[in-house]
Amino acid sequence: MWLSCLLLLVGLALVVFGADYLVDGASGIARRFGLSEFVIGLTIVGMGTSAPEMVVSFIGAAQGNADIAIGNVVGSNIFNTLLILGITALILPMNITATNKKRDIPVNILITVLLVLLGMEYTFFGMGTDGLNRVDGAILTGLFIAYMWFCFRQKEGAEESTSPQQERSLWLCLLMIVGGLAGLVFGGRLFVNSATDIAKGLGVSDKFIAITILAGGTSMPELATCVAAAIKKKGQLALGNIIGSNVFNILLILGGSALIRPLSFQNLGLIDLGALLVSAVALFTSCYMGKRNKLDRLDGVLFLLIWAAYMAYLIINL
Repeated sequence: MWLSCLLLLVGLALVVFGADYLVDGASGIARRFGLSEFVIGLTIVGMGTSAPEMVVSFIGAAQGNADIAIGNVVGSNIFNTLLILGITALILPMNITATNKKRDIPVNILITVLLVLLGMEYTFFGMGTDGLNRVDGAILTGLFIAYMWFCFRQKEGAEESTSPQQERSLWLCLLMIVGGLAGLVFGGRLFVNSATDIAKGLGVSDKFIAITILAGGTSMPELATCVAAAIKKKGQLALGNIIGSNVFNILLILGGSALIRPLSFQNLGLIDLGALLVSAVALFTSCYMGKRNKLDRLDGVLFLLIWAAYMAYLIINL
Protein backbone atom coordinates (compact mmCIF):
# COMPACT_ATOMS: atom_id res chain seq x y z
CA MET A 1 0.00 0.00 0.00
CA TRP A 2 2.82 2.42 0.88
CA LEU A 3 4.60 1.66 -2.41
CA SER A 4 1.39 2.37 -4.33
CA CYS A 5 1.03 5.71 -2.53
CA LEU A 6 4.63 6.63 -3.40
CA LEU A 7 4.14 5.72 -7.07
CA LEU A 8 0.94 7.77 -7.02
CA LEU A 9 2.94 10.88 -6.08
CA VAL A 10 5.66 10.16 -8.68
CA GLY A 11 2.99 9.85 -11.38
CA LEU A 12 1.42 13.13 -10.27
CA ALA A 13 4.79 14.92 -10.51
CA LEU A 14 5.36 13.62 -14.06
CA VAL A 15 1.91 14.82 -15.09
CA VAL A 16 2.45 18.32 -13.69
CA PHE A 17 5.83 18.86 -15.37
CA GLY A 18 4.64 17.24 -18.61
CA ALA A 19 1.66 19.60 -18.79
CA ASP A 20 3.86 22.67 -18.43
CA TYR A 21 6.14 21.66 -21.31
CA LEU A 22 3.21 20.57 -23.50
CA VAL A 23 1.42 23.93 -23.17
CA ASP A 24 4.55 25.92 -24.01
CA GLY A 25 5.43 23.70 -26.97
CA ALA A 26 1.88 23.69 -28.36
CA SER A 27 1.63 27.48 -28.09
CA GLY A 28 4.91 27.85 -29.95
CA ILE A 29 3.66 25.61 -32.78
CA ALA A 30 0.41 27.62 -33.00
CA ARG A 31 2.30 30.92 -33.36
CA ARG A 32 4.72 29.55 -35.96
CA PHE A 33 2.03 28.09 -38.28
CA GLY A 34 -0.63 30.75 -37.80
CA LEU A 35 -3.08 28.34 -36.18
CA SER A 36 -5.34 29.37 -33.31
CA GLU A 37 -4.43 27.96 -29.94
CA PHE A 38 -7.94 26.46 -29.83
CA VAL A 39 -7.25 24.30 -32.91
CA ILE A 40 -3.91 23.17 -31.45
CA GLY A 41 -5.69 22.36 -28.18
CA LEU A 42 -8.45 20.54 -30.04
CA THR A 43 -6.11 18.35 -32.07
CA ILE A 44 -2.52 17.86 -30.87
CA VAL A 45 -3.10 18.60 -27.18
CA GLY A 46 -6.60 17.10 -26.99
CA MET A 47 -5.60 13.84 -28.63
CA GLY A 48 -2.29 13.68 -26.78
CA THR A 49 -3.83 14.10 -23.34
CA SER A 50 -6.48 11.48 -24.22
CA ALA A 51 -3.81 8.83 -24.85
CA PRO A 52 -4.26 7.33 -21.33
CA GLU A 53 -8.02 6.93 -21.92
CA MET A 54 -7.28 5.23 -25.24
CA VAL A 55 -4.87 2.76 -23.63
CA VAL A 56 -7.26 1.92 -20.78
CA SER A 57 -10.35 1.53 -23.01
CA PHE A 58 -8.61 -0.45 -25.75
CA ILE A 59 -7.14 -2.86 -23.19
CA GLY A 60 -10.51 -3.13 -21.47
CA ALA A 61 -12.22 -3.92 -24.80
CA ALA A 62 -9.58 -6.48 -25.77
CA GLN A 63 -10.05 -8.21 -22.42
CA GLY A 64 -13.85 -8.18 -22.80
CA ASN A 65 -14.36 -5.75 -19.91
CA ALA A 66 -16.97 -3.32 -21.27
CA ASP A 67 -17.40 -1.68 -17.85
CA ILE A 68 -13.80 -0.49 -17.98
CA ALA A 69 -13.87 0.56 -21.66
CA ILE A 70 -17.16 2.48 -21.52
CA GLY A 71 -17.06 3.64 -17.91
CA ASN A 72 -13.61 5.12 -18.45
CA VAL A 73 -14.79 7.28 -21.36
CA VAL A 74 -18.10 8.32 -19.78
CA GLY A 75 -16.37 9.17 -16.51
CA SER A 76 -13.53 11.01 -18.28
CA ASN A 77 -15.90 13.25 -20.25
CA ILE A 78 -17.83 14.08 -17.07
CA PHE A 79 -14.55 14.88 -15.31
CA ASN A 80 -13.30 16.90 -18.28
CA THR A 81 -16.30 19.18 -18.55
CA LEU A 82 -17.55 19.54 -14.99
CA LEU A 83 -14.41 19.24 -12.86
CA ILE A 84 -11.59 20.36 -15.15
CA LEU A 85 -13.39 23.20 -16.95
CA GLY A 86 -14.93 24.18 -13.61
CA ILE A 87 -11.52 24.51 -11.98
CA THR A 88 -10.04 26.21 -15.05
CA ALA A 89 -12.86 28.77 -15.19
CA LEU A 90 -12.24 29.64 -11.53
CA ILE A 91 -8.59 30.35 -12.36
CA LEU A 92 -9.19 32.10 -15.69
CA PRO A 93 -12.61 32.96 -17.19
CA MET A 94 -12.45 31.79 -20.82
CA ASN A 95 -13.70 33.63 -23.89
CA ILE A 96 -15.98 31.58 -26.16
CA THR A 97 -15.53 32.45 -29.84
CA ALA A 98 -18.19 32.45 -32.56
CA THR A 99 -16.65 29.26 -33.99
CA ASN A 100 -16.82 27.61 -30.56
CA LYS A 101 -20.55 28.44 -30.39
CA LYS A 102 -21.43 27.47 -33.94
CA ARG A 103 -19.28 24.38 -34.43
CA ASP A 104 -17.29 22.97 -31.54
CA ILE A 105 -19.66 23.10 -28.57
CA PRO A 106 -22.68 21.90 -30.65
CA VAL A 107 -20.56 19.00 -31.96
CA ASN A 108 -19.74 18.09 -28.36
CA ILE A 109 -23.48 17.95 -27.56
CA LEU A 110 -24.40 16.01 -30.72
CA ILE A 111 -21.88 13.23 -30.19
CA THR A 112 -22.82 13.02 -26.51
CA VAL A 113 -26.51 12.65 -27.41
CA LEU A 114 -25.52 10.03 -30.00
CA LEU A 115 -23.64 8.02 -27.38
CA VAL A 116 -26.55 8.26 -24.92
CA LEU A 117 -28.96 6.99 -27.61
CA LEU A 118 -26.63 4.11 -28.37
CA GLY A 119 -26.46 3.35 -24.67
CA MET A 120 -30.28 3.23 -24.56
CA GLU A 121 -30.24 0.24 -26.96
CA TYR A 122 -30.28 2.13 -30.26
CA THR A 123 -27.76 1.55 -33.03
CA PHE A 124 -27.33 2.99 -36.50
CA PHE A 125 -29.07 -0.10 -37.88
CA GLY A 126 -31.80 -1.03 -35.42
CA MET A 127 -32.67 -1.51 -31.78
CA GLY A 128 -32.09 -4.02 -29.05
CA THR A 129 -28.32 -4.52 -29.24
CA ASP A 130 -27.72 -2.82 -25.85
CA GLY A 131 -24.48 -1.11 -26.83
CA LEU A 132 -21.98 -0.52 -29.60
CA ASN A 133 -21.41 -3.10 -32.33
CA ARG A 134 -18.60 -3.04 -34.90
CA VAL A 135 -20.66 -1.13 -37.47
CA ASP A 136 -21.33 1.57 -34.86
CA GLY A 137 -17.61 1.63 -34.08
CA ALA A 138 -16.67 2.06 -37.74
CA ILE A 139 -19.12 4.95 -38.19
CA LEU A 140 -17.98 6.69 -35.01
CA THR A 141 -14.37 6.40 -36.16
CA GLY A 142 -15.32 7.81 -39.58
CA LEU A 143 -17.08 10.76 -37.93
CA PHE A 144 -13.92 11.50 -35.96
CA ILE A 145 -11.78 11.59 -39.11
CA ALA A 146 -14.30 13.87 -40.84
CA TYR A 147 -14.41 16.27 -37.89
CA MET A 148 -10.62 16.53 -37.65
CA TRP A 149 -10.39 17.15 -41.42
CA PHE A 150 -13.03 19.88 -41.20
CA CYS A 151 -11.25 21.59 -38.27
CA PHE A 152 -7.97 21.82 -40.17
CA ARG A 153 -9.75 23.01 -43.31
CA GLN A 154 -11.33 25.88 -41.36
CA LYS A 155 -8.02 27.51 -40.53
CA GLU A 156 -8.28 30.36 -38.05
CA GLY A 157 -5.79 33.06 -37.34
CA ALA A 158 -3.53 32.74 -34.36
CA GLU A 159 -4.66 34.58 -31.25
CA GLU A 160 -2.80 37.66 -30.18
CA SER A 161 -0.78 37.04 -27.08
CA THR A 162 -1.42 39.21 -24.07
CA SER A 163 2.30 39.34 -23.24
CA PRO A 164 5.58 39.14 -25.16
CA GLN A 165 6.54 35.55 -25.96
CA GLN A 166 10.02 34.19 -26.50
CA GLU A 167 10.19 32.69 -29.99
CA ARG A 168 11.40 29.09 -29.82
CA SER A 169 12.74 26.99 -32.65
CA LEU A 170 10.40 24.51 -34.34
CA TRP A 171 12.47 21.55 -33.17
CA LEU A 172 12.46 22.76 -29.58
CA CYS A 173 8.65 23.18 -29.69
CA LEU A 174 8.23 19.65 -31.09
CA LEU A 175 10.61 18.27 -28.46
CA MET A 176 8.63 20.02 -25.70
CA ILE A 177 5.37 18.57 -27.05
CA VAL A 178 6.75 15.02 -27.28
CA GLY A 179 8.44 15.26 -23.88
CA GLY A 180 5.36 16.81 -22.30
CA LEU A 181 3.07 14.13 -23.73
CA ALA A 182 5.44 11.41 -22.55
CA GLY A 183 5.38 12.84 -19.04
CA LEU A 184 1.59 13.05 -19.14
CA VAL A 185 1.05 9.55 -20.51
CA PHE A 186 3.57 7.70 -18.32
CA GLY A 187 2.81 9.78 -15.26
CA GLY A 188 -0.93 9.33 -15.76
CA ARG A 189 -0.53 5.60 -16.29
CA LEU A 190 1.58 5.30 -13.13
CA PHE A 191 -1.05 7.25 -11.22
CA VAL A 192 -3.90 5.09 -12.57
CA ASN A 193 -2.18 1.79 -11.80
CA SER A 194 -1.34 2.85 -8.26
CA ALA A 195 -4.80 4.26 -7.57
CA THR A 196 -6.45 1.12 -8.98
CA ASP A 197 -4.31 -1.13 -6.76
CA ILE A 198 -5.31 0.91 -3.72
CA ALA A 199 -9.01 0.83 -4.69
CA LYS A 200 -9.02 -2.90 -5.37
CA GLY A 201 -7.42 -3.42 -1.98
CA LEU A 202 -10.46 -1.66 -0.52
CA GLY A 203 -12.82 -3.99 -2.43
CA VAL A 204 -14.74 -1.57 -4.68
CA SER A 205 -16.41 -2.56 -7.99
CA ASP A 206 -14.98 -2.34 -11.53
CA LYS A 207 -17.66 0.17 -12.52
CA PHE A 208 -16.82 2.48 -9.60
CA ILE A 209 -13.09 2.19 -10.34
CA ALA A 210 -13.69 2.97 -14.04
CA ILE A 211 -15.96 5.99 -13.55
CA THR A 212 -14.04 7.53 -10.65
CA ILE A 213 -10.43 6.45 -10.24
CA LEU A 214 -9.61 5.41 -13.81
CA ALA A 215 -11.60 8.26 -15.34
CA GLY A 216 -10.16 10.80 -12.92
CA GLY A 217 -6.66 9.42 -13.26
CA THR A 218 -6.69 9.26 -17.04
CA SER A 219 -8.13 12.80 -17.05
CA MET A 220 -5.19 14.08 -15.02
CA PRO A 221 -3.29 15.11 -18.19
CA GLU A 222 -6.25 17.28 -19.21
CA LEU A 223 -6.48 18.75 -15.70
CA ALA A 224 -2.79 19.54 -15.50
CA THR A 225 -2.72 20.94 -19.05
CA CYS A 226 -5.80 23.14 -18.52
CA VAL A 227 -4.54 24.50 -15.20
CA ALA A 228 -1.15 25.23 -16.76
CA ALA A 229 -2.85 26.91 -19.74
CA ALA A 230 -5.06 29.00 -17.43
CA ILE A 231 -2.08 30.15 -15.40
CA LYS A 232 -0.37 31.16 -18.65
CA LYS A 233 -3.63 32.94 -19.72
CA LYS A 234 -4.26 30.64 -22.70
CA GLY A 235 -7.98 29.99 -22.20
CA GLN A 236 -8.69 28.91 -25.79
CA LEU A 237 -6.01 26.22 -25.59
CA ALA A 238 -7.63 24.91 -22.39
CA LEU A 239 -11.13 24.92 -23.91
CA GLY A 240 -9.86 23.26 -27.10
CA ASN A 241 -8.11 20.61 -25.02
CA ILE A 242 -11.33 19.63 -23.24
CA ILE A 243 -13.61 19.66 -26.30
CA GLY A 244 -10.98 17.83 -28.36
CA SER A 245 -10.54 15.24 -25.62
CA ASN A 246 -14.31 14.69 -25.33
CA VAL A 247 -14.65 14.24 -29.11
CA PHE A 248 -11.62 11.95 -29.22
CA ASN A 249 -12.94 9.87 -26.31
CA ILE A 250 -16.37 9.19 -27.81
CA LEU A 251 -15.68 8.99 -31.54
CA LEU A 252 -12.23 7.43 -31.74
CA ILE A 253 -11.68 5.67 -28.43
CA LEU A 254 -15.15 4.13 -28.07
CA GLY A 255 -15.38 3.68 -31.85
CA GLY A 256 -12.03 1.90 -31.88
CA SER A 257 -12.91 -0.13 -28.78
CA ALA A 258 -16.15 -1.31 -30.46
CA LEU A 259 -14.14 -2.37 -33.52
CA ILE A 260 -11.97 -4.52 -31.25
CA ARG A 261 -14.99 -6.05 -29.51
CA PRO A 262 -18.69 -5.00 -29.33
CA LEU A 263 -19.37 -3.15 -26.08
CA SER A 264 -22.40 -3.60 -23.83
CA PHE A 265 -23.87 -0.70 -21.82
CA GLN A 266 -25.73 -3.14 -19.58
CA ASN A 267 -24.04 -2.12 -16.33
CA LEU A 268 -24.04 1.62 -17.03
CA GLY A 269 -27.03 3.30 -15.39
CA LEU A 270 -29.28 6.05 -16.66
CA ILE A 271 -27.86 8.38 -14.00
CA ASP A 272 -24.36 7.89 -15.44
CA LEU A 273 -25.50 8.65 -18.99
CA GLY A 274 -27.66 11.49 -17.67
CA ALA A 275 -24.66 13.08 -15.93
CA LEU A 276 -22.72 12.84 -19.20
CA LEU A 277 -25.53 14.58 -21.09
CA VAL A 278 -25.95 17.24 -18.38
CA SER A 279 -22.24 18.06 -18.58
CA ALA A 280 -22.48 18.70 -22.34
CA VAL A 281 -25.66 20.78 -21.99
CA ALA A 282 -24.12 22.81 -19.15
CA LEU A 283 -21.21 23.78 -21.39
CA PHE A 284 -23.62 24.84 -24.13
CA THR A 285 -25.88 26.92 -21.87
CA SER A 286 -22.86 28.68 -20.35
CA CYS A 287 -22.44 30.46 -23.71
CA TYR A 288 -25.73 32.27 -23.17
CA MET A 289 -25.98 32.74 -19.41
CA GLY A 290 -24.33 35.41 -17.26
CA LYS A 291 -21.52 37.03 -19.22
CA ARG A 292 -22.34 35.99 -22.76
CA ASN A 293 -19.59 34.41 -24.84
CA LYS A 294 -17.60 33.73 -21.71
CA LEU A 295 -17.13 30.76 -19.42
CA ASP A 296 -16.82 32.70 -16.17
CA ARG A 297 -16.27 31.87 -12.52
CA LEU A 298 -19.98 31.47 -11.81
CA ASP A 299 -20.14 28.81 -14.53
CA GLY A 300 -17.13 27.16 -12.94
CA VAL A 301 -18.85 27.00 -9.55
CA LEU A 302 -22.00 25.53 -11.16
CA PHE A 303 -19.95 22.88 -12.99
CA LEU A 304 -18.20 21.88 -9.76
CA LEU A 305 -21.49 21.63 -7.86
CA ILE A 306 -22.96 19.30 -10.51
CA TRP A 307 -19.79 17.19 -10.43
CA ALA A 308 -19.89 17.00 -6.63
CA ALA A 309 -23.55 15.90 -6.72
CA TYR A 310 -22.72 13.10 -9.17
CA MET A 311 -19.75 11.95 -7.07
CA ALA A 312 -21.96 11.92 -3.98
CA TYR A 313 -24.47 9.73 -5.85
CA LEU A 314 -21.72 7.25 -6.79
CA ILE A 315 -20.38 7.08 -3.26
CA ILE A 316 -23.85 6.60 -1.75
CA ASN A 317 -24.57 3.79 -4.22
CA LEU A 318 -21.31 1.90 -3.76
